[in-house]
Amino acid sequence: MKKLSIALLGCLALTAGAQAADLAAGQAAYQKFTCASCHGADAKSPLQSDYPILAGQHADYLAHALTAYQRGQAGAPVSANVRKNPIMGAMAAQLSPADIDNISAWLASQPSPLAVRK
Repeated sequence: MKKLSIALLGCLALTAGAQAADLAAGQAAYQKFTCASCHGADAKSPLQSDYPILAGQHADYLAHALTAYQRGQAGAPVSANVRKNPIMGAMAAQLSPADIDNISAWLASQPSPLAVRK
């Protein structure tokens, strides 16, 4: 019962954090930190084919990726929770936790070709 209670509290905390994201602030931060220079103004038209489409990705995935780039920039040893890329590391290092939450939520809310079509 104790484990179930802890799990439920964790889920509630994650849900509360996701609801606290400010989509307008996320869009503003996306523009401020010049994400569009590589990923496109609509976040689904990257400048190069090997750059990912960000629009429509899951917010938790995007937040994890940005945090992993921050860890990589900070010199953390390579692991599943660290991404080392000089460009993305430098970009992500500028972001606050609120910026990460807001940008991730805004990107997740955008229409995208990343969908399962029936």
